[in-house]
Amino acid sequence: MTDIAWIDRALSAARPQAMGALLRYFRNLDTAEEAFQEACLRALKTWPDNGPPRDPAAWLIFVGRNSGLDTIRRAAKQVPLPPEETLSDTGDAETDMAERLDGQHYRDDILRLLFVCCHPQLPATQQIALALRIVSGLSVPQIARAFLVGESAMEQRITRAKARIASAGVPFEIPDASERAARLRAVSAMIYLVFNEGYSAEEGNGRAARPLCDEAIRLGRLLLRLFPSDPDIMGLTALMLIQHARTPARFDAQGNIVLLEDQDRGLWLRPMIDEGLSLIDKAMRHRSPGPYQIQAAIAALHARAPQAEDTDWQQIDLLYTSLERLQPSPVVTLNRSVAVSKTRGPAAALDLIEPLAGRLSGYFHFHGVRGSYLLKLERPDEARIAFNHAIALAKTVAEASHIRAHLDRLMKDSATTIVEEI
Repeated sequence: MTDIAWIDRALSAARPQAMGALLRYFRNLDTAEEAFQEACLRALKTWPDNGPPRDPAAWLIFVGRNSGLDTIRRAAKQVPLPPEETLSDTGDAETDMAERLDGQHYRDDILRLLFVCCHPQLPATQQIALALRIVSGLSVPQIARAFLVGESAMEQRITRAKARIASAGVPFEIPDASERAARLRAVSAMIYLVFNEGYSAEEGNGRAARPLCDEAIRLGRLLLRLFPSDPDIMGLTALMLIQHARTPARFDAQGNIVLLEDQDRGLWLRPMIDEGLSLIDKAMRHRSPGPYQIQAAIAALHARAPQAEDTDWQQIDLLYTSLERLQPSPVVTLNRSVAVSKTRGPAAALDLIEPLAGRLSGYFHFHGVRGSYLLKLERPDEARIAFNHAIALAKTVAEASHIRAHLDRLMKDSATTIVEEI
C-alpha cells in the first residue's frame, strides 16, 4: 500500500489519542511529542510496504513508547532508569496495548492532554496555542494565521507555554469536576480554532478540510458527553455541525468558492444539520446565552431557510448585535455588516466597517467584504484597490480566485463602458 494521503490522514486522526497516552507515560510534553514524531517517521517507512495496522493509534503509542524509552536510556547512559511508576501507570506494563485502548481509555487520554495544555497557570492565548500545536498538530504558521499574529511571535508563545508547564510542575492527570469546569472555556476555544483552521483550509471539493473539522466535532461531542447540561458546549457542537454540513456545496467542480447565498442547499448534509438544530434548540431552553450558542443560532437561521431569499437577516443582525455586546471583536462586527447590508444597504454596511480598517488591515475577509460593498455602491476604483489588497492576503487558491472573479467583472464593466462612450 502506497497511499501516502491515507497515512497522513491516519496519523492526524490518531495524534490526540497517541499524544495523550505518551504524555501519561513520560509526564513531559517535549518527550511525548518527540516520541510521537519518531513513531510517525517509522510509520511512513513501514506502512507503505506492510499496510496499515489494525489500530493505528495503538501502533503509534507502542512504537512511540519504546522509542521514548530508548532515548531516555541513551541519555542516561549508565544511570539507572527512574522507577517504572514515574514513567507510566502500573497497569500499563501489565496489560496488552491494543486490547487496553478502548474508547473509554482514549477519552481519558485526550482529556488529560487537553486539560494539561489548557491549564489555568497559562495565559489563555498560550493555552489555546499550545493545545493547537500539541493536540492537533497544527504547524506554527497555521496557528499564527488563526491568531492573526506573526510566526515568530507564535513560536515564542508556544515555547514559553511549554517551559511554563515544565517549570510549574503541572500535574499530568485529569482534573476533578470543579477544575474541569474552570478550564472548559479554554478547551472550547481551542476546539473551535481547530475547526476554523480546517474549515478555511484550501480544499478544492472540501475533502482536505474534513480531518480537522471532523476531529473538532469529535472532540466537541466528547466534551458534550462529559458536560451534557452545558448549553455553550451544546452551542459549540451545534455550530460546528451546521457549518460543516455545508461543505459539499461550498466549492464548485473547479474548486472555486460558492457563496452561501448561491449554494445548492440540496447538497447540504441534512442529518448533520438536524443534529445541530436539535442541539441549539436544547441549548436555548437553558436561557443562558453564550457566544457559541449565538453563533449557532445564526447558523441555524441560514440552515432553516429553504432558499437564500428566505433568510431572516433582521434576526441575524440582532443576534450579531448581542454577540458584539457579549464578545466584542472587529471580526464579529465585520460579520454583522453582511446582515446590515441586507437590511439597510451597502452604504450602511460600509460605514459600519470603515472604523475597523486599522485593526483588520491584514485580514483577507475585511478587504474582500469592503470591496464588495464598494462595488455595489458603484465605486469601482476603490473596489479594485480593496480587491487587490484581498488577493495579496489570500491564504488559498480558492480565496484568490474568488477575488479575481470580482476584478474580472470590474475590468469587463470598464471595457463595456469605454465601448459605449465611443
